[in-house]
Amino acid sequence: MATTTGEQPTPQDRSNERIDVEQALLGGSTYKGLAEQSLSPREERFEKRRRTTGFVLAPLTTIVIFLLPLDIPQVQHTVAAVLAGVIVAWVTEPIPIPISGLIGASVLVLFGLGGEEGADAVLAPFGSGTIFTFIGAFILAQSMLKHGLARRFAFRILSLPGVGKSTSRVIIAFGLITALLSAFVSNTATVAMLLPTALGILAVIANLIQDQRLEQGEMSGFDPTRLRVGFAIMLMLAYGASVGGLLTPVGSPPNLIGRELIEQATGEPIPFANWMALAFPVCALMFVALALILLLLNKPEIKHLTGVEQYVQEQRAQMGPLSRAEKNTLVAFLVTVSMWIFPGLVALVAGGDSEIYTTISTRMDEGVVAVLGASLLFILPVDWKKREFTLTWGDAAAIDWGTIVLFGSGVVFGTLLEESGLAETIGQGSYNALGFGSAITITIFAVVLAIAVSETTSNTASAAVVVPIIIPLADAAGVNPLVPALAATFAASFGFMLPVSTPQNAVVYGSGAVPITKMIRSGISFDILGAILILILLPLLIPVFVG
Repeated sequence: MATTTGEQPTPQDRSNERIDVEQALLGGSTYKGLAEQSLSPREERFEKRRRTTGFVLAPLTTIVIFLLPLDIPQVQHTVAAVLAGVIVAWVTEPIPIPISGLIGASVLVLFGLGGEEGADAVLAPFGSGTIFTFIGAFILAQSMLKHGLARRFAFRILSLPGVGKSTSRVIIAFGLITALLSAFVSNTATVAMLLPTALGILAVIANLIQDQRLEQGEMSGFDPTRLRVGFAIMLMLAYGASVGGLLTPVGSPPNLIGRELIEQATGEPIPFANWMALAFPVCALMFVALALILLLLNKPEIKHLTGVEQYVQEQRAQMGPLSRAEKNTLVAFLVTVSMWIFPGLVALVAGGDSEIYTTISTRMDEGVVAVLGASLLFILPVDWKKREFTLTWGDAAAIDWGTIVLFGSGVVFGTLLEESGLAETIGQGSYNALGFGSAITITIFAVVLAIAVSETTSNTASAAVVVPIIIPLADAAGVNPLVPALAATFAASFGFMLPVSTPQNAVVYGSGAVPITKMIRSGISFDILGAILILILLPLLIPVFVG
């Protein structure tokens, strides 16, 4: 593959070279140096300026904020300064993004934020259940890719009537599947289990693009991990899950947190069916907006997939029946998904507040389930006589540990935002400075604050921090807290700009097929449009469906 250093091969030199697309996607990583990418001279100049700027701007931002005479507790001041510098480093990438997070977490320990427990307290989130969800899900994905099960799923989706004729239809159909699944399965689990299928679909389309370029003798600069259609597919996976997660109370943790806090404050329950009736038009319009944004900002290199249906039929025929390794992988996958879904089904039957649901959801933690499901790959044999199993440890060790480290550092900052009181200080300070007094202004503030907080911490932490701020603010202003609190709950599931904003962003970023600049560009556009839809639709729908 061409690089940005050394002598560049000409298109003629590359015209007869074929890139192994599947291997390029399977071996993807979250971070690529300039020498590892195929960039045009203009793109290379931009990347050099962006990353060079980060070397100066990231530490400078931390120092400036730390020296500002802010009237807040010292612990909050320290967290704010370090977090600001890390965010700048995440955006500009002077060094690999996972390393930026680790440096930030280490600096916090050096400044004494762990108290007597030191690093054990600050770095505790690295042992959270979400981290183990990533590890287990990535191992499952590795097996699906290695043994071709992801490719088989991809061809099955492409074979649906009419879908395989258009790149846009493929992207939209995949997004609908993601959104519907995430309404009942956690967003993280949905993205984790569909990631291999998304990579498989991308591999098929990338090969078609490569075939066209080979015929035209224009292979120079072709990189399967840097295709616009890949950006659209991967971001549709991450953002579609967030949109679908709004549809039901059990779709994402912010929904459950927000609903519980609102019911406690108002004394009015929000039944499951009422929530769905309220959320459906919001989700439907958001999905339309999402599709438009992704397809406009990441216009696919190829529109009409001519010959794809025949190509898909031929490839499916060549694959033949499921191999033993594929069957074992499918068993592990279905067991994991079933265990992920089971607590949600219990909540539907017995209620989210029931003792049995609390017990089951606590014991069947997503991380524990993911690790147990992935463990089956080392137990189910492919050839028992030779003691060959579905996956080897060498295969498992090849997963993208950078994403795991990245999200762990994001959870560290999210936890400190909440525990130090910095998030509440920001909210209260904004309220005092702006002097809100009407339902409209408080709702706007709720949405903006929830999205802003979710960009730098988990959406769960965003709901847990912002909703408790909004309810008393609304009460103090003599405003019914239902609308602004629900708006904050919905907005807490946003945060589309950075890999650390949501677990699903981190999973998709870990594929190596979405540069952070593309995620920021599409994410901020959807943040803005989604916020507008929430502000317009919820005040109209809540009186009808909730009361």
